[in-house]
Amino acid sequence: MRVVIGEDEALLRRGLVLVLDSAGIEVAGAAADATGLLELTRQHEPDLVITDVRMPPTHTDEGMVAALRIVHDHPGIAVVVLSQHVQRRYAIELLAEKRQGIGYLLKQRIADVETFCDDLRRIAAGGAVIDPEVVAIMVDRARLDDGIIGRLTPRQHEVLKLVAEGRSNGYIAAELVITDKAVVQHTSRIYDALGLPAHDDGHRRVQAVLKYLAGTSSPA
Repeated sequence: MRVVIGEDEALLRRGLVLVLDSAGIEVAGAAADATGLLELTRQHEPDLVITDVRMPPTHTDEGMVAALRIVHDHPGIAVVVLSQHVQRRYAIELLAEKRQGIGYLLKQRIADVETFCDDLRRIAAGGAVIDPEVVAIMVDRARLDDGIIGRLTPRQHEVLKLVAEGRSNGYIAAELVITDKAVVQHTSRIYDALGLPAHDDGHRRVQAVLKYLAGTSSPA
C-alpha cells in the first residue's frame, strides 16, 4: 500500500511517516499544505491519501477541501481525513460523495498504532471507517431526533455504533462477547427498524447506516 500524507505540523508529519514505515506501509510523499498534497497525489497516484482538516494558509478547512477534490478527481484513491476535534459535518460531507474508501478519524487515534494502521488498510481496501466518538455523537443525536433510534434496545445501540464504525460481524461479536449468529440477528432487526436493506456487503451496510444517522439531524 502506497500513501501520501498532508499535514502542516512538522513533528506530526514526521511521526506519521515513521509510524507507517514501521508498519510496512510505503509513504510516497508528505506535504505541508493542500497545494502540495494535491500535487503529490497527482504525481504518485497512491492507494491512500491521509490529510489533516486544517492546512495553510488559513488553517480552517483547506485539507478537507483538498480531500473532497481528490475524491472527485481520483475516485480510485481512498481518503482519510484527520481532525483534532469532533466535527460531524466532515464525516457527513465525505459520506455524501457516495463512495467507498473513506475514513474520518480523530488525531488521538494515531497513538494506538496497530489499530490506526489496521483502519488505514480497511479503508484502502474500500471500507468506510468513522471515528467512534463521531459515531457516538451521531447515534445520541439521532436517538433524540428520531423515535426509531430511541426504540432500539441497549444491545442494538451497541451493535449499531460498531456497524457505523465499520466493524465486521466477527469484531462486533468479540467486542460484545456474543456469537456471530447473534450479531446477524441484531443487525437484521436494526435494518428492519430503520427501513434499510440488509446488505451482505460490509461496506454498503456501513454506508447505509451512516447515511441514515447523518440524515436524522442537522450537521454540527
